[in-house]
Amino acid sequence: MADPLTPRDLIIVVDDDVDIARFVEVNLSLEGYDVILAHDGETALQLIEERTPALAIVDWMMPKLDGLELTRRLRANSLTTSMPVILLTARGLTVEKVMGLAAGADDYLVKPFDTLELIARVRTTLRRNQEYREVSPLTGLPGNNRILREIAERIRAGSDYAVCHIDIDRFKSVNDAYGFARGDEFITALAHAMHRAVVHVGLPPAFLGHVGGDDFIVVCHPEQVRPLTAKAVVDFEVAADALYDPADSQRGYIELVKRNGEVQQANLVTLSIGVSLSTNQRFSDPGEAVSVASDMKTLAKKHWGSYVAIDRRG
Repeated sequence: MADPLTPRDLIIVVDDDVDIARFVEVNLSLEGYDVILAHDGETALQLIEERTPALAIVDWMMPKLDGLELTRRLRANSLTTSMPVILLTARGLTVEKVMGLAAGADDYLVKPFDTLELIARVRTTLRRNQEYREVSPLTGLPGNNRILREIAERIRAGSDYAVCHIDIDRFKSVNDAYGFARGDEFITALAHAMHRAVVHVGLPPAFLGHVGGDDFIVVCHPEQVRPLTAKAVVDFEVAADALYDPADSQRGYIELVKRNGEVQQANLVTLSIGVSLSTNQRFSDPGEAVSVASDMKTLAKKHWGSYVAIDRRG
């Protein structure tokens, strides 16, 4: 049964067989999904553009535009390229399955199928797609929604935890001097340094997430904050030095030429880390814990070099 407070996923069912389309619609509706129907590929494309479903269940054999071509068009459109597709086929031939997957389908169902298999494949495909969308393509780390869920779980459990917001100081100077590709290398280096630090502190397991850009979040036990951040700072600064051009690394700064021709010096990158502690404040909402950690990160940036600012307010 769907949670009335949780938004219902919209699913489009595309099948020229009215009875099958209705069968799928009824069963998905009973499971808490919103469903719209289309009986040919062209109508489906129009509805998908208007409603942006979370998932498409598409029959292979249809008039005007078959399921294979519809899937190809969805994958070719930047607005629908990540929308998952389950392909329905009347024959379980391996060659047809391969063709469907090659066209971009995420999964397939062979007719006739039962209700349990239908629901299981829909749930699995939606969950897999959600997890994929929540992962940073650069670092492979979970993003904002997963970060908030992790903090929420610790709040519900009543366990002590710390939220660390990590940010690279003067990161813009790297992009300005070397370009975004080199900047991505710095972000990846920080991700690796943070991962090693998380492994280094051992149990209880700390959680590492990537907010975006050069911002990361770690959720850990309060006693792990010092050893974790110390390890991360040392590892990152060593890795960052190796990513600069040798001349810049040796002299300890990079030179940036402004539009007016003025040469500006920018020190090498360091880390600012802000920390909120549940032992000082009992947060009722994950966003509050992140907000306090972000405030502390801003305070850390006022200090020279890599700095960890821990909120001590009761």
